[in-house]
Amino acid sequence: MIRAHIPAFELGNMTLKPSGIRYFALSLSVLCAGLSFQSQSASAMSDSAAKEKSSKAAHGAPKVKWNDWSDEIFQRAKKEGKLVLLDLEAVWCHWCHVMDEKTYGDANVARLMEKHIIAVKVDQDSRPDLSNKYEKYGWPATILFNADGKELAKRSGYMDSDEFKTLIKQLAANPNKPEPEAAADSESITYSSSNILSPEQRKDLTFKHVDGYDAEQGGWGIGGHKFLDWNSLEFSLQLAKQGDKDALERVRKTLDAHHKLLDPVFGGVYQYSTSGDWDHPHFEKIMETQAECLRLYSIAGMVLQDQKYIDSAKSIEKYLRDFMLSPDGAFYTSQDADLKPGEHADEYFKLNDRERREKGIPRIDKHIYSRENGWAINAVTYLYMATGQVEYLKEAEKATAWIIANRSIDGGGFRHDENDKGGPFLGDTLSMGRAFLSLYQATGDAKWLKLATKAADFMAAHFENHPTGSAKSADGKAALSAGFLTAEAKSNAIAAPEPLLEENQSICRFANLLNHYTGEAKYKQMAESAMRYLSTPEIVAKRRILVAGTLIADHELSHVPAHITVVGKKSDPEAQQLYFAAVKSPIIYRRIDWLDKSEGGVPNLDVDFPDLGKAAAFLCAGNRCSSPAYQPDDLNKLIERMVK
Repeated sequence: MIRAHIPAFELGNMTLKPSGIRYFALSLSVLCAGLSFQSQSASAMSDSAAKEKSSKAAHGAPKVKWNDWSDEIFQRAKKEGKLVLLDLEAVWCHWCHVMDEKTYGDANVARLMEKHIIAVKVDQDSRPDLSNKYEKYGWPATILFNADGKELAKRSGYMDSDEFKTLIKQLAANPNKPEPEAAADSESITYSSSNILSPEQRKDLTFKHVDGYDAEQGGWGIGGHKFLDWNSLEFSLQLAKQGDKDALERVRKTLDAHHKLLDPVFGGVYQYSTSGDWDHPHFEKIMETQAECLRLYSIAGMVLQDQKYIDSAKSIEKYLRDFMLSPDGAFYTSQDADLKPGEHADEYFKLNDRERREKGIPRIDKHIYSRENGWAINAVTYLYMATGQVEYLKEAEKATAWIIANRSIDGGGFRHDENDKGGPFLGDTLSMGRAFLSLYQATGDAKWLKLATKAADFMAAHFENHPTGSAKSADGKAALSAGFLTAEAKSNAIAAPEPLLEENQSICRFANLLNHYTGEAKYKQMAESAMRYLSTPEIVAKRRILVAGTLIADHELSHVPAHITVVGKKSDPEAQQLYFAAVKSPIIYRRIDWLDKSEGGVPNLDVDFPDLGKAAAFLCAGNRCSSPAYQPDDLNKLIERMVK
């Protein structure tokens, strides 16, 4: 589901970030198979350096004058009778650098732009709102607006100077005539009023999930890139635990094939492999990939009770600890694919540890973002739950403490970084909310649940996608809110933020589970709002293969999680052992509470559990609860009977 300072995939002359390649490039797999893919290195650049950046031009020739993104730019454009160009780039993007040098460095282009254009350059990693809005256009993305803020044209990837000049001349001559794709993208959607998928939608998405599986190679999508799609893997794990042997085969084959993308020397996960197989890795390591693969390997290890997947999770965590952890305990963002910018690093990654270190270490992007830290904290917490090794919990808690101290916003939210231009953004508070809820599940410590609720309240207050004016739903009734925006809406803003599919899948799952933990209806309403967005026919139809995130959210919203309650003092070693047995259980969709009556209970005590004079655990599913289990083995037997 994504993503600041995330190395991208290059498709010909276009660079796609991971969410883009997952959800758009697979539909182009036949095309992709015939194209060459290049990896590129990160060239981390501070915000101040990016602001001052000018495109290269011959000595004495005019240069493009770049501005920061703001709505005030459009007021200036009206006064000067010009268009506005947004160059949305990534500082690690090969084709962005080529376009800077070859196109914007052309003196004739610079003269033409000075006459017709106010130019804006934005590092997409620093602005998740713009990145998420235009991600399908890849990097560099070139978006042209008239002075009223109306989108006239969008281009993906590198344009040479001749193509670029032709485009500018055409739009300058017709500043009120958008190209067809720009006009189509501006059309509004009537959101669904349904809080769940229809049976037909569920059947269609399930078919797409199964049909999109690569039975020969493993993984989802045939041809093009191979990578681990986390939602597809997790959904198949759920089906496997329900007795679906085909789903179990999909899980094992995919994970075993994906082992080829684990770096055997430094640890960590290579981003993807080209050529339709797992044997041609490209070597960038970005935080979302590390974190979600770490989480899924930990879950697979618990669910399948297979140590090799736990060992894979540990190797990813070791990479994070060795390379991506700041001295203060917060996590960095990404590591380059190349040792030297622009030079493919195949030979380097064939070397052993000593040989690699003698040559140097690929550059690490040391930005510290709340969103990326939330991903990492959540993942390391899952590894703690899978292993019981306290160092992982301490690592997660230390990073959490840093983010709380340095990135908090009043009201329970989180800024993206220290500057937070354009923020706040949904992704930062959402990822931290998920991390808090996982920490609560791992420890039973009420402080984490309180922080999770504050994060949810902040998201509801700042990001919900409310209908405007007299908007109606598909059935003609007054429209309800549908989904959550990727950034806070601002009145009459240019490039207004939109809902993002993977963020709404995640917030539906998070808010739904929070409702079960707290018993507060407002969190169920949040989950239902996200599902109204996800169940909208146009949104359902967006994905051709990678559809499992919506299926998981729909299933969880329609069902009650398995509920394990440990009754006993938190200082009691026997209660501690029972609680960890619950935490390590092979149940994916679950609620775990620790009822220490000396602390006053848990927020949603929907069953009056007796005090039996010693620590006991109860397993509830549906409208039934088990007899008490006094030993971890007894609880494990109850769980085993339930999950089969």
